[in-house]
Amino acid sequence: MGTDFLSVYAVKQADLCKNSTKISPRLYEEYGVNLGLRNDKGVGVLTGLTGISKIVSSKISGGEKVPCDGELWYRGYRIEELISSIGEQEYGFEKFAYLLLMGKLPKKNELREFSEVIGKSRTLPTNFIRDVIMKASTEDIMNSMTRSILTLASYDELATDISLPNVLRQCIHLIAVFPLLAVYGYNAYRHYEKDDSMIIHRPSSELSTAENFLMLLRPDKQYTLTEAKVLDMALILHMEHGGGNNSTITTRVVTSSGSDTYSTIAAAMSSLKGPKHGGANIKVMEMMEDIRKNIKDFNDKDEISAYLVKLLDKEAFDRKGLIYGMGHAVYSLSDPRERVFKKYVEELAYEKNRIEDLQLYQNIEELAPIIIAKKRKIFKGVSPNIDFFSGFVYEMLGIPKELYTAMFAMARIVGWSAHRIEELISSSRIIRPAYMSIMEKNK
Repeated sequence: MGTDFLSVYAVKQADLCKNSTKISPRLYEEYGVNLGLRNDKGVGVLTGLTGISKIVSSKISGGEKVPCDGELWYRGYRIEELISSIGEQEYGFEKFAYLLLMGKLPKKNELREFSEVIGKSRTLPTNFIRDVIMKASTEDIMNSMTRSILTLASYDELATDISLPNVLRQCIHLIAVFPLLAVYGYNAYRHYEKDDSMIIHRPSSELSTAENFLMLLRPDKQYTLTEAKVLDMALILHMEHGGGNNSTITTRVVTSSGSDTYSTIAAAMSSLKGPKHGGANIKVMEMMEDIRKNIKDFNDKDEISAYLVKLLDKEAFDRKGLIYGMGHAVYSLSDPRERVFKKYVEELAYEKNRIEDLQLYQNIEELAPIIIAKKRKIFKGVSPNIDFFSGFVYEMLGIPKELYTAMFAMARIVGWSAHRIEELISSSRIIRPAYMSIMEKNK
């Protein structure tokens, strides 16, 4: 790109930059700084309030805080309760998007109207696919989507209007078009970078979000009810997860500055694409591929256990000493999303004749927490999180890895929108935490 001189300069200066910039870990402890906005027990520091969702990982018993099976609540409803309300032939993403945005479950006529609005909003400006998405194809679909989100602002005459009706309009439109931005971005990459066929299907206003995504992605537009239901469930379970996760905090911080919806959601996208946040399911899939190559019998628990020990001892896979998909920053005994999702994963595995792979996942799910607790001397409990199974589901659905984090974004745009609206309505103050300067005077 004509910047080799710049790369050479940056390499030459990197050590100087590092040595003069790095802050000693001792100082964080000395000044009582909660790194990562977490205290010394790993619990998030209280920085805000929300009525959108709730995460429960412990309860008070005998005056002491003890771990419990995880709970996830959307607007006062437990996630299990919401899931059980979905009929066998129904999809829940639109219903629970309404719940998170409007604060109440929709009546039949309200859901019908909202679903129609979402359906009719699955449109992009004239030539947007050609002029924006196709112009700079990239393997990084999150970057492609973020660029498209920011460009959409150029087509919106009220882009900077942060009145509630306008922000709600913008958020609903983004919820509607996220599947298009993801699939079209991938199709551009597949065509221009991988020399494959160009496929552009138009969305249907009659289909659900999950159905539209599968239809847009597949050359023949075909999918089964099980496939669409399982994807719908994945989107529901990923759409919101408390106010403390990195991308939601980003949403609220940028919103508090008075910035527009497009810039705010683009910032949230930039946070989500970080491998410490939204890319966990990709690491699970890469790990599982490595395990398949090195384990002969997927039912041999001794063989599996031995390899899991190698992972923890940094002797296998990426040598980071981690079993990906195990453990969570908040949950200890169990992740409620994983508990709910497991049933749908099993249904899809049977339909796809992937029973042997499912058995491997189930064996690791059983063995890994025991081995981790023993090797790491963790007593609070370690359990699989939803990322443990989500990559397996996406693989069975034929969704390419390049779209895995984008799938997360397609769901989480609902939660971001709800938190943006709550921040606009409930607070007029810019979020500005304190940083202590340890700068030395010029010598």
